[in-house]
Amino acid sequence: MRSTLPILASVSLAACATTPMPGDPAVPVYAVAETVPVATANEDAADDPAIWRNAASPSDSLIVATDKKGGLYVYGLDGEVKSFSEHPALNNVDLVDMGDMGVIVFASDRSGPTNAGIMLYRLDTTNGTLAKLGRVASGPGEAYGICGTRRGNTLVVYTAPKSGRIGEWEIALDAAPAARELRTMQVRTQPEGCVVDHRNGTLYIGEEDVGIWRFRSDATTGELVAEVDGRKLVADVEGLALVPDGTDGGWLYASSQGDNTYMRYALPDMTPAGRFRIAKGAFGSAEETDGIEAMAGDFGPAFPGGLFIAQDGMNEGKAQNFKLVPLAEIEKALATE
Repeated sequence: MRSTLPILASVSLAACATTPMPGDPAVPVYAVAETVPVATANEDAADDPAIWRNAASPSDSLIVATDKKGGLYVYGLDGEVKSFSEHPALNNVDLVDMGDMGVIVFASDRSGPTNAGIMLYRLDTTNGTLAKLGRVASGPGEAYGICGTRRGNTLVVYTAPKSGRIGEWEIALDAAPAARELRTMQVRTQPEGCVVDHRNGTLYIGEEDVGIWRFRSDATTGELVAEVDGRKLVADVEGLALVPDGTDGGWLYASSQGDNTYMRYALPDMTPAGRFRIAKGAFGSAEETDGIEAMAGDFGPAFPGGLFIAQDGMNEGKAQNFKLVPLAEIEKALATE
């Protein structure tokens, strides 16, 4: 979460965007598409994206993203709106393909600041619409970060409220959804970024002013595996995304919000593996990014080697939106760094 600034004029926002970056150098990459801005103008509103890949027709893949003042958008890869589901105070979002039960979308519900919740939807992948399944409580405090995975036939969701009390929840997708807490973990200050490795259940949590924590499957204490150091990670640490490769390799990406960049780490050891920024090209640059998402695979002619999405907190003075970058171009840029 960025520090809140009065939005007096687009000039002041542009001045923030051109402030020299204090972190280590970052190679430029460029968006090839962007979403329609969210409807909430002059607010910190757009926040977090999730990706559903259409294996049968990659160009028809979908993006689900939050306007935390308004609700959930479903976008196509062209950035156009497929549908909008109104529900103010949804902060972060993720989705899991549950096979015969459908693609389940879940979002952190901040509508009760002392009573965190999870809103559940089913994504119609043909029409790009959301059907509301219900809300389940997820403990005390204000809901914030969220991520999840499939464990057998069970949906498992991780919540990261502002209090730092991380919860692991088993979600029953019955006529009336229900949640059962399996495990609790703790970070000292406010977290948000949340991603789980679907291969082994390892959970990564971004503690905004501290760094990235790794919680092994079934562990209740974590390891600080990447610190906010003002060079590779500049506070706040925001969105996290994981692209697996093989049994335990791949990449973890993090939004280094304080200097408008993104950090890449090599798994499984979280070895620093390059920094990049989304620079202005055919589409605008991205600054003050909250949520990110990344996925390998074919997404059609524009994204043949995968897709990286970043929330743009500035969007050149317009309402906030999301920038789409070919993942292969990021890998190429970092390989030549």
